[in-house]
Amino acid sequence: MAEKEIGKVVHYFDKAGVAVVKLSGSVAVGDAIKIQKGENEFTDIVQSMQIDHEPVTSAQSGQEVAVKISQKTKEGASVSKVEENSQ
Repeated sequence: MAEKEIGKVVHYFDKAGVAVVKLSGSVAVGDAIKIQKGENEFTDIVQSMQIDHEPVTSAQSGQEVAVKISQKTKEGASVSKVEENSQ
């Protein structure tokens, strides 16, 4: 599986389980992402995203997007898109 960094976590809302990601690439609902900071890393499927409290299905480089995630993370964590190699 190929990974491409698409952004960094700039804020994490602990109670809501939401990471705010400053994007350097594009992301869409349904994409597999890997969040990594130090020894802590996990993979999630993007279930929902918001920009300025409005639901969106995709976001581009330069935007800040709030993504619901399944595990805790920290500011500065790297966010990569995981792409399965086609056969």
